[in-house]
Amino acid sequence: MKKTVFYLTVVIFLFSCTNNSNSSKTEESSKDFTELDEQARRLFASLPSIAADSGMNITPEKIALGKMLYFDNRLSKDSTQSCNTCHNLETFGVDNKSFSEGNDGELGERNSPTTLNAAFHIAQFWDGREPDVEAQAGGPILNPVEMAMPSEEAVTSRLSKIEEYKVAFAKAYPEDNSPITYDNLKKAIGAFERTLVTPSKFDDYIAGNNEALTNKEKEGLQRYIKAGCTTCHSGALLGGNMYQKFGLFGDYWEYTKSDRIDGGKYEVTKKESDKYIFKVPSLRNIEKTGPYFHDGSVESLDDAISIMAKLQSNQDLNAQEVNSIKVFLYTLTGEVPKESLL
Repeated sequence: MKKTVFYLTVVIFLFSCTNNSNSSKTEESSKDFTELDEQARRLFASLPSIAADSGMNITPEKIALGKMLYFDNRLSKDSTQSCNTCHNLETFGVDNKSFSEGNDGELGERNSPTTLNAAFHIAQFWDGREPDVEAQAGGPILNPVEMAMPSEEAVTSRLSKIEEYKVAFAKAYPEDNSPITYDNLKKAIGAFERTLVTPSKFDDYIAGNNEALTNKEKEGLQRYIKAGCTTCHSGALLGGNMYQKFGLFGDYWEYTKSDRIDGGKYEVTKKESDKYIFKVPSLRNIEKTGPYFHDGSVESLDDAISIMAKLQSNQDLNAQEVNSIKVFLYTLTGEVPKESLL
């Protein structure tokens, strides 16, 4: 008799658990996100397959040359650094350091942003001082703190002595009598960087697949929108398409504990109206590209979310709300194109 009672108790318990589990699944799947789905497709867009603007004549030969140059240490004074040193494609186009070390061991004053999807941005660098990836590509090579080459002529002279570059430049620029020029170098690196596009499950969702995101991820998206993040972080990049003052509701350095107060665009223009104005970064692959902000002053993504909510939207988020937004942000992590890696 005791055995019978025991078995009945187990059966009832298991039936109850199954019932609760099924009930939970039904409740989860019954949530209606129709309004959110429609709103998301108004606020965001899918990434194109390549960042080519109408004036760019991108060819496989230019891309191949650009890749060679991107990974080549010989573009630095002592042949110790390449573009990939600070913008490592194995680690989502960054080096995960607050500041990057240059040819002579000196540190830069701003965090190295990712090169992934960078060609879609309205401008390059945190202060937007260069219009596109082609113009940007030439800067670090000649920067005395970064790759420290003394001049454009020194760069082209070095490359002209390397047989593989004689061949590669000739293939990429067959119409030029002397194809190894600094301008062609910049264009080739730019052509390669325009292929560094990292779509994610979020793009599948925006393209119409409502099942691409889980309910938890959609709840995070709802919280992201409610927190006012889309004011600056919308579109295909979730950022990268405007400038904004860092610290609309307070001094950013009081929250980030930055060692140096950076004036942003003001450092270039000297206009008082440009003080603390920075290009809004893209949130694509944000899970992988810390530390955060222009000076890499914040290690934790949770802290970065909390600080941004307070400084830019004047909202105090609790830990659960921060985590919910983070769950959504993880959906923006894509894959670096395999053909871009060495």
